[in-house]
Formats: sequence, C-alpha cells, structure tokens
Amino acid sequence: MRRVFGWIRVAVYLVLWIIATLILTLSGPAPWILVTVVGAGALWVVLMAVQAHLWPALSWRRAAYRLSERDLEIRRGVLWREVVTVPRSRVQHTDVSQGPIERSFGLGTLLIHTAGTDHSRIGLPGLAHDTASVIRDHLVEVDEDDGV
Repeated sequence: MRRVFGWIRVAVYLVLWIIATLILTLSGPAPWILVTVVGAGALWVVLMAVQAHLWPALSWRRAAYRLSERDLEIRRGVLWREVVTVPRSRVQHTDVSQGPIERSFGLGTLLIHTAGTDHSRIGLPGLAHDTASVIRDHLVEVDEDDGV
C-alpha cells in the first residue's frame, strides 16, 4: 500500500517536471541553464522513484506494536527510532479509518486520541481492518478500575 502511495507521488512529480521542462524549453534560456534544471529535475524524479520502491519495505521491517492489558506500545522509524507508549487510561477515543487504497488492500489506520499535547493523536497504519477494530475495542473497554 505504501508503494502505491509512493508511486502516485512520483507520478505527480513527473508531471510537474514535464510541465516545468516544457515551459523552460519554450522560454529559451541559456543551454546550460536548461540542462542543469532539466537534469536536476530528472535526478529528483529518479530518486523519488527509488525511495517509493525501497523505503516502504525498510519502514515495514522497523515497525512493530505490542498490546497489553495496560497499554499499547508502538515502535517505528528507520533512521530515527521512535517508541510511543499509550496507557489505556489516557485514551480518550479511537478511530479506524480507511482510504480507497487501504480499502482495496483490506487495511486500515488505527487513530488513537489521548489526553495531553505531545502525541495526542497517534496513528498506527497498515493494520488489517479487522485487527484495527479489535485493538480499538480493546483500548476503549471500560474497566472497574477506570478512574473516569
């Protein structure tokens, strides 16, 4: 799914690069300016294509979550690692969302809204829709120990 999003972004950059190249060519700049701008744009599109193909696999291998009775721990990040622990007592509400591409793959994104300012909205993308719904229901269960 992330590759599809990446390739859509590459397609948008490619169209913008083609339009910019046409405008620049028709305006008649010095040849070295044309070669530099067109070459830099082409390099950018190629790098974005490589990133769109390789990065999702790296990101997927570095992402994990652990659900316990007391909290949800989310680990992610390729270059900069991030560990977020969400205690159930801080969960205010949860959502499961699906865009059209996620729906075609049977996936969803679990959104957790918590009390506080830092990380008050945490997303856990790429889950099977049923799994996201089960986690959502688990996080909002009311305990007898619940202080609210």
